[in-house]
Amino acid sequence: MSNSLEILKNKEFTWFLCARFFITLAIQMQMSTIYLQMYYEYYRGDELALGMIGLAEIIPFILVSFFSGHVADIVSRRRILILGCVSLFVGSLFLWAFSSGVFVVLRAAGVAVLFGVVLSFGVIRAFLSAATQPFMSQLMPRNLYTQAATWNTTVWHTAAILGPVMAGLIYGFRNGNHADWCYATNCVLFLLTIGFYVLIKPKRIPPKEVKETLLGSIRSGLRFVYTNNMILSALSLDMFAVLFGGAVAIIPAFTDKILHLGPEAYGLLRTAPAIGAVATSFVLTLRQPGARAGRDLLWTVAAFGICTILFALCTNYWLAFAMLFLTGAFDNVSVVIRQTVLQLMTPDNMRGRVSAVNNIFVGSSNEIGAFESGAMAKLMGLVPSIIFGGGMTVVVVGVINKLNPALKKLDLSKIE
Repeated sequence: MSNSLEILKNKEFTWFLCARFFITLAIQMQMSTIYLQMYYEYYRGDELALGMIGLAEIIPFILVSFFSGHVADIVSRRRILILGCVSLFVGSLFLWAFSSGVFVVLRAAGVAVLFGVVLSFGVIRAFLSAATQPFMSQLMPRNLYTQAATWNTTVWHTAAILGPVMAGLIYGFRNGNHADWCYATNCVLFLLTIGFYVLIKPKRIPPKEVKETLLGSIRSGLRFVYTNNMILSALSLDMFAVLFGGAVAIIPAFTDKILHLGPEAYGLLRTAPAIGAVATSFVLTLRQPGARAGRDLLWTVAAFGICTILFALCTNYWLAFAMLFLTGAFDNVSVVIRQTVLQLMTPDNMRGRVSAVNNIFVGSSNEIGAFESGAMAKLMGLVPSIIFGGGMTVVVVGVINKLNPALKKLDLSKIE
């Protein structure tokens, strides 16, 4: 544990973790509030509407990601993060004005305002995602990358625990619909994030080995990922696991229809995966992935799928919480391994583009998975759709293991 705490002596990395915490807390609160508003104020009983929120975010995210990855390799990543946070602050201010009724015209526009903000958030998130991991890699030496990935996921999941809980409690306070209070809190959190990023000194822009056009730069990033079997396999596992096994988007409907509880109960249930992830993070600080990383990756993704199936069968709130807790615990192992592989195997001058490809593989699968969950729930029913998704996750593990047998032999300690 003392070795893992050594990294916190790096002030800039500590400030980065603080910024990571506050921005994640704000984003989780904001998206949870939007889901609650959509479900309780506009489309109660319609799971497909919840899935449409994810689709609205991911379309601009995918369209912009390749360009944002190119930008993250030629522009100050610190500047990208600060400007992105300023944009998110403006978006939260806009949502506060909409929800509080300050501008009657905005309120009359209804869900169009929510979808409009989600669309813009997809664009902003593409730039933030492309710059965040590469910027973190500039703050420490290579021998601390695994520790950094562990701390990064710990902070992210801790904030992800608190965000939906705070959104559910504030939104449903005294049986009300207090979305405006949630968005006002978000504004403060985004300002804190900006402050911590400002404390970090600007870092050099990685030198380009050759001059490339925009399209050439994007192609070289794609080529790097698709010719590296380890990176491609790790990304594919996470992408399909989240795509098929992610039941988070329809938790409001599951809480309402299966468990027969309100938005206050949603908040804690929504954070169960993040609580499980934080618990795993403490284990990983003591036993970091090494010689058995490949096998750990395969087994934990399979366990994630199995626990998703068991969650679908729960009719008791605390059993459902326990299954979601386990999905987060197993998922976090794969996240740490994937982040470490990306950091160790990617040259600094390509980190932005490779991070963008990673975000399309994994980040976009959250929102596409949200749409898939909503659509399948509409077609198959709520419980059968979750069982189907968990089963497909297990199948994907078997397919990737068959296509790349070397993955199970992955040893992080031997990557130079």
